Amino acid sequence: MPRHSHESGIAAVHEIRKKLRLVNSIVTFVIVVLFLVILRYVYQPAVLSPFFLPNISMALITGTVFFLSLIGLYLSKMLSRQTFGIIQDYSSKLESIFHIINVMTEEIHSDILLDKIMDYALSITKSEAGSILLLQGDNKLAFKIVRGERAHSLQDTYVEVGKGIAGWVAQKGLPLRISDASKDERFDPDIDGMKGSETKSILCAPLRTKSGIIGVLELFNKKDRQSYMKSDEEIIAYLAAQAAISITKAQFFEDQKNYEIHITEMMLGAMDTHIAEKHGHSKRVARYGNVIAGALDMPEEQRKKLYFACLLHDIGFLKIKSGDVYKKEEFMTHPVVGYEMIRPISFYSDIAPYILYHHERYDGSGYPSGLKGEGIPLEARVIAIAEAFDEMTSRTSYRDPISFDEAKEELKRNAGTQFDPRLVELFVENI
Repeated sequence: MPRHSHESGIAAVHEIRKKLRLVNSIVTFVIVVLFLVILRYVYQPAVLSPFFLPNISMALITGTVFFLSLIGLYLSKMLSRQTFGIIQDYSSKLESIFHIINVMTEEIHSDILLDKIMDYALSITKSEAGSILLLQGDNKLAFKIVRGERAHSLQDTYVEVGKGIAGWVAQKGLPLRISDASKDERFDPDIDGMKGSETKSILCAPLRTKSGIIGVLELFNKKDRQSYMKSDEEIIAYLAAQAAISITKAQFFEDQKNYEIHITEMMLGAMDTHIAEKHGHSKRVARYGNVIAGALDMPEEQRKKLYFACLLHDIGFLKIKSGDVYKKEEFMTHPVVGYEMIRPISFYSDIAPYILYHHERYDGSGYPSGLKGEGIPLEARVIAIAEAFDEMTSRTSYRDPISFDEAKEELKRNAGTQFDPRLVELFVENI
């Protein structure tokens, strides 16, 4: 278990043990007194009285024991209720934090993730406002999420590391809990203050990974004018630690996606330059492919893969001399060449088979493998229709374009032989 959760658990266990010891002491005391009373009247008073009990009335002793029993019972119930409350509160916090961590782990979009982290932090601590600042460079924190009166004025502004409460936490890498901000010399109202209301209490925790501090989570004014408790600090410090991991993961995912998009754009530009007649062809095929994907109600992830496969379906032409691309023997190699180019790239590897098989025919007479019908990947069958439609309706060096209506009729004539008839029907209806 992570350190902050472990420490919080130990504190709760110690508190429970302390209360149980008190209950046990009360019960033990009552039992001992009752035992002495029994001994007093079982054995000879003259022999045992000097060692056990004075010679007082049975009524007084019984009344005293009864009174002590009532007190013990009351304290026992009160302490049991408090102990149960501690267990229930700790259990509830654990359940909430585990649920939050699961949600954060699954979220891969950083803007949505930051919103969720802020919502959870405000909810758990019952805070009126808060902010998430992320480190930009070595010495600046940028306000990425701001909730409260100053949200508009602080969004996407910067604060120097070391300045204000947030800057201090980023510099020291330690959580900070303040009951009265006005009495703390680190408090800077321009950074940490809440516009339109007094900033009373502040709770701040660093967003830390193994490589260092990446930002700060800051909360203001616990509701009902209460101060933040030690338990609030522990739970927010733990949430911040887990949030930092999720933020880093989301940023890595987005960087990878940006890299993928830039690489794709570079290759599309190279193809448009390499074969002037095919300028814009790949993007048009992607648009037409998207028409069929929408008609099929494809899941988003599958749809994205189809889109990139459409964009890169002719990438193999880059390894064929521009003067040879329309020679039959060279032309027929481009699906295999494209497949071999794309397959080793991790974020393209899933779409490589669609590139390989986009010239297969529904009746099995295509290439390179002679696949037939449903044996051809769905995405490859979609690309075949989208590419053929664009080839027919766009100007190339070897043919003049035909109208959309004529191209649709041509697709229908070749449905069941060259193309998947069901997909042709969907395309014609939706284009």
